[in-house]
Amino acid sequence: MYSAIILINNEKTKTNTIWEKHSAMEGVTELYSVRGSFDLVAIIRLRNNDDLSELITEKIAQIEGIVKTETMVAFRVLSKHDIENMFDLGSWST
Repeated sequence: MYSAIILINNEKTKTNTIWEKHSAMEGVTELYSVRGSFDLVAIIRLRNNDDLSELITEKIAQIEGIVKTETMVAFRVLSKHDIENMFDLGSWST
C-alpha cells in the first residue's frame, strides 16, 4: 500500500468544486479543509506506485482551480489503528 499526503492551494471560489472532485476519486481516503499555508489536505492510499503517480499527475493536478500542490509520499505508515492492534491481546477468560 502506498500512502501520500497532498497539500493543496486553490482559488477560494473553487473550494467546494475541488472538494467534490477529490472526494469522488478512488484512493482519496480523507480530505481536510484546513487553515494556514494550504487550503486542503488530501490523504491518499493506493495499492501501487503507478496508481499513485497517475492520481497525482493526471487527475489531481489537472483540476481547475488548483493553484499549487505539494506532495509528500510516506515511506512508512503507523496509524492509531496500527498502534491499538499492537496492544490488542484478545479477550481473556478465567
